[in-house]
Order: sequence, then C-alpha cells, then structure tokens
Amino acid sequence: MEGLNNLDSAIKPLKEEYRIAGRALTVKMPVGDNLAALKAMRNAQPGEVLVIDAKGDTYRAIAGDFVIGMAQTLGIQGFVVDGVIRDVQGIKKLDFPVFCKGTAVAASGKAGVGEINVPISCGGVSINPGDIIVGDADGVVVIPQSKEQEILRKSQDKLEKDINREAKISGNTEAILKYLDDMLTR
Repeated sequence: MEGLNNLDSAIKPLKEEYRIAGRALTVKMPVGDNLAALKAMRNAQPGEVLVIDAKGDTYRAIAGDFVIGMAQTLGIQGFVVDGVIRDVQGIKKLDFPVFCKGTAVAASGKAGVGEINVPISCGGVSINPGDIIVGDADGVVVIPQSKEQEILRKSQDKLEKDINREAKISGNTEAILKYLDDMLTR
C-alpha cells in the first residue's frame, strides 16, 4: 500500500494481541447515536468487520460489552471505530477484536439516524463496503476492493523479499554492514 490507507494511529486494538481481517460492513452514524450500528449488526454476514464512522467522537461510546457480545455471537469478525467504546473490562473478557480511539463512560442514544453499507471516512481514510480491513497492534489498513489482487501479489513479493533479506543478514556482521552501506549510498 506504499504507506497509504492507514487509519489514524489513535485507532488501536483494546488488547495488543488482537488481529482483524475481513470485509468491511460500513456504518455512518451521527455523533452520539448508535442505532445504525445495531442495524448493521442485524444485516451483517459472519466474518464481516463493522467499520464505524463515529466522527471521531470521544464523549459517547458507540457500544459496550452487551452490544459487542451480541456481535460476537452473530459471527461478526470485529469492530473498527473512529470513536470510543465503553465497558472495556467486559469487552476484554469477551476476547473480541475492537479497534477504537479509547473508552468513555457515556452511552449513545438511539434516535434512528445513520446509514449502513455506504462509503464512509474512518480514521481519515475513505472506505467502501466490501473493502478489506486488516489490523493488528500497529494499527489498521484498508485495502480497496479494486486493488485487492494487486496488493495481494505485492504483499507476497514483499514477504518473500523480507524473508530472504533476513536469512542473508541474520547474525552476520559483515552482511549487516554491507546492507547498511548499500542503504546509505542510495
């Protein structure tokens, strides 16, 4: 992805061990109202990732352990939220991947506005329904559907290159110095 399509670095997993990969089911919701997230859960297919544009709000949580527990039971892969959640200890006990900006005490209302499966902006990145979401302790990246085969090929090539590079220089002082010299003379 050449360093592009990374969500805001403030969006992190609640537990460092969490990893996530799946197709995005997008949610556009107004600040402080999570009814659209519940609608998305009702329409979600197992394995999908709910990606929620909560406008970066850090005052009202979009979900707590009750909602996250329902999502887990429905087979949803995880949540990525440009906002906050609550009941963090309960969610950690569920061992369900949630990536967000943090936690808050206040719950959301349910006025009934918002949309699902529409283009959104989450963490500063445009995301379309069905894009691939990948996250770990370092953050979250979005792979557009239109580029998924190209990115898969490039990822496999990079992984092979990294494995070969590591095998050549690991524990070899001369090889490390040559690598550093090559990098510094570019």
